[in-house]
Amino acid sequence: MELIESHLIDKSICPVARTAQILSGKWTILIIRDLATGVKRFNQLERSLQGISPKTLSERLRSLEEEGIISRQIFAEAPPRVEYSLTEKGRDLVPVIDSMRNYGKQWLCDK
Repeated sequence: MELIESHLIDKSICPVARTAQILSGKWTILIIRDLATGVKRFNQLERSLQGISPKTLSERLRSLEEEGIISRQIFAEAPPRVEYSLTEKGRDLVPVIDSMRNYGKQWLCDK
C-alpha cells in the first residue's frame, strides 16, 4: 500500500478504482488538463485554475509528482524557476480527460 492524498491505496484493487482514487482529488484532473498542452510554471497553473489556493496547488502538484504523473524541473536561476510537465504516465491520462470533455460536451453542456 502507498499513501496518496492522505489515503492508503491498495495496489491490488481494481484498476478503475485505483485510477479514480488518483484522479479524484479536487483540481487534479484540471491540472493534468492544463499540463497536457505543455510545460507550465506554478503561476501559470494558478492563473488558469481560478479559485485554487497556492497551498492546494502545491499539495496537488506534490501528490501528482509522487505518483509519477508529473515531473518538476528546477532551474538554478535567480529567482529560481520551476517547471511542471506530464510524464509518460501522465500523458497516458490525456485520452481519459479528452473522453470526459467529449462526454461533457455531449451530455452536460448546452448545445
